[in-house]
Amino acid sequence: MVSDLVVAEVYFALQHHYDVLKQDVLLGLRRLFADGEIEPLGAVAEVLATDGLASAKPGFCGPANSWSLRDAADEMVTFEKATGKLKSVRVL
Repeated sequence: MVSDLVVAEVYFALQHHYDVLKQDVLLGLRRLFADGEIEPLGAVAEVLATDGLASAKPGFCGPANSWSLRDAADEMVTFEKATGKLKSVRVL
C-alpha cells in the first residue's frame, strides 16, 4: 500500500527533478496501480482516473491532496491559486 503523499512526492520528483513529462508521469502512476499488486491508500486512484489530468488546472497534486483530506477536515488551505478552485479549499 502507498499513501497519497508518497504518490504526490513521486509525481513531483519525476516531473520537476528528472524532467519527465507530466503525461508520462501520470501514465506511469496509472500503470503502477493497474494490476492491483500495489494499492493506493487514499484518493489517488480516483484522481488518476480523471480525464485530461495532464493539462488540468489544478493538476494532479491539488485534487489528490484535497480528496484525501475531504473526510478528515472541513477545509484545506493552500498557497496554490489553481487548487483554490476546488471545493472546501481556501487560498492564503
